[in-house]
Amino acid sequence: MKEKETILPLAVSSWDEEEREAINRVIESDNFTMGKNVKAFEEEFASYHGSKYCVMVNSGSSANHLGLSSLFFRKQGPKLTQGDEVLVTSVSWSTTYSPLYYHGLKLRFVDIDIDTLNVDIKKLDQSITPKTKAIFAVNLLGNPNLYSEIQKIANENGLILIEDNCESLGAEYLGKKTGSFGLFGTCSGFFSHHMSTMEGGMITTDDEEIYHILLSIRAHGWTRNLPKINNLTKKLDDNFMESFRFILPGYNFRPVEFSGSLGRVQLKKLDKFIKQRRSNAKLFQDLFSKYSFIKIQKEIGQSSWFGFSMVVNEDSEISREALASFLTKNGIEIRPIVAGNILHNPMVEYFDYSIGGNLTNADIVHKNGLFIGNHHYSLEDPLKKLDKLIKKNFGD
Repeated sequence: MKEKETILPLAVSSWDEEEREAINRVIESDNFTMGKNVKAFEEEFASYHGSKYCVMVNSGSSANHLGLSSLFFRKQGPKLTQGDEVLVTSVSWSTTYSPLYYHGLKLRFVDIDIDTLNVDIKKLDQSITPKTKAIFAVNLLGNPNLYSEIQKIANENGLILIEDNCESLGAEYLGKKTGSFGLFGTCSGFFSHHMSTMEGGMITTDDEEIYHILLSIRAHGWTRNLPKINNLTKKLDDNFMESFRFILPGYNFRPVEFSGSLGRVQLKKLDKFIKQRRSNAKLFQDLFSKYSFIKIQKEIGQSSWFGFSMVVNEDSEISREALASFLTKNGIEIRPIVAGNILHNPMVEYFDYSIGGNLTNADIVHKNGLFIGNHHYSLEDPLKKLDKLIKKNFGD
């Protein structure tokens, strides 16, 4: 039996000859580990993002981990210690949560807003306890959080605000890039994301001490990548002794030169990519907001539209399973809305956690939600085809 043609994939390449040339330049240079291309990309990305500093790593997941690690070594500002409680949305990707576990932090899960799919602001405020030290905000599927409210909550309660922006590169709220509202923010350059550096992640911050900590712990905890004058240590004049001097417990989360070189090319295209994603989203909203049996994501600020979510309404006679089967049979690739309610995943057995109230909306998304892909090229034809198919099979 002939397989159904895929009319809307989840992931596609955004590379062309320019990216291949970028790879070949690295090959010809014979320098492959972190070097001048990574450094140049970091400077260019920080400028694009409106941040003072950027540190590139080997993935968005590593970016979350390294960013959290930096908060344990601070001496000049608020920091985290093992046992501190962190408020976090109950719907996100696994590596929002895993770094919290590995750092000995207590997770306190907060329900989502069923319309925006981001954390419910009222429940976030109500979930604060005397042990709460930080808010880990996640911008889901390209959609900004209400940072005017979250920053107010954080400031009034003396909480650290940090951001997982791996799904929302290029999104804006009140004229400011998401990932730049907290003490640090993380972004991703994975294949299926807004820009692709093969593998790769970025941490942005305006805090110089955090920046210097990140430079050290990204590569073993050594001093080699620190500037002569820095916030962590006095560098020795003896280059031999300084070459292998370790001041912090570090990792090897270094990116390779391929990722830096690719990032420089992709960054020049990013605004164009996101403009097209937003154009696709406008069409998606126009076509699919009329269907009474599904709820689509409500945009906050200017989303960069990672993908298009559909949540089947609880009172609908149509099930998520029926919709999912229909989409798959008609060449539309689908996935759950990230991990759904993370508490329904076995990994939480290892967590030290509590729940701030109920997770009613997270459960609805877990049971009834899915998303389809959005891309850097026009989706007019596949979205209009999908609209006709849904109307024919499910009605308005």
